[in-house]
Amino acid sequence: MPKALRGLALASHPGPVAVVTLVAVLLAVAVGYSPWRVVLLGAAILAGQLSVGWSNDWIDAARDSLVARRDKPVATGAISRRTVGIAAFTALTAALGLTLLLGVSALGAHGVALASAWSYNAWLKRTAVSVVPYVVSFGILPAIVTLGLPAPEWPAWWVIVAGCLLGAAAHVTNVLPDLDTDRVTRVRGFGHMLGARAGGAFSFAVLGLAGLDIGLGASLVGGLTGWPVAIAITAAVLTVLISITGTVMTLRGVRSRWLMRLVMTSAVVIVIGLIAAGPVLTP
Repeated sequence: MPKALRGLALASHPGPVAVVTLVAVLLAVAVGYSPWRVVLLGAAILAGQLSVGWSNDWIDAARDSLVARRDKPVATGAISRRTVGIAAFTALTAALGLTLLLGVSALGAHGVALASAWSYNAWLKRTAVSVVPYVVSFGILPAIVTLGLPAPEWPAWWVIVAGCLLGAAAHVTNVLPDLDTDRVTRVRGFGHMLGARAGGAFSFAVLGLAGLDIGLGASLVGGLTGWPVAIAITAAVLTVLISITGTVMTLRGVRSRWLMRLVMTSAVVIVIGLIAAGPVLTP
């Protein structure tokens, strides 16, 4: 792979890009998208997430260089800041253009999600309300999917709540590994204020609530039946158990990679439950 393309790929934050895109595609399948609409939505979400990742490295170039971030291609000189900036705006334009093909309603929702994510990169990550963009962008992700249906519909309220809770947990989990380097560059957001121990406990607690929300929402509010509701409820129970385990470990001062693995496992289980609830994601 050419050096520039490899640099762009790494600067995009490929892990989160892949996960968010995959979740959106699976939700689209769950609510009954036709194959071509699944591909279109996947391309739109992918472009949007690329724009968010690239804008992060474009905006943070000076701070990343200050602390010699070896995982940042711009900081290591593998690619220029200008190239990453151009890529970010190009991807943003493509994301909005592709989403428009799904309808004006979907475009509006995706526009809000991207504006929220870009505002985090540009400014809000350094403030006490840094969690808000994550809550907004994750909370509105299911709406992008359901509003992209041929007959646009808002998702059920409990689906939006689940997305918001996932966003809050994702924000805190995302900043915890960078607490030391962020201190040097004077980035002090919501997750930094919580600190490692309280932040870990917060993430597990919120993930547990998200699991309960999906299980109860799908069964009691949505009226889901059969094997899908069994999966949703099982996901809720597993999430709560994982959250309790992780919270106890965190409060006891455990500092190991298992904590991050438990957080990621909880998120995966929650998404599985959400996908199983596909038939009742809209009221």
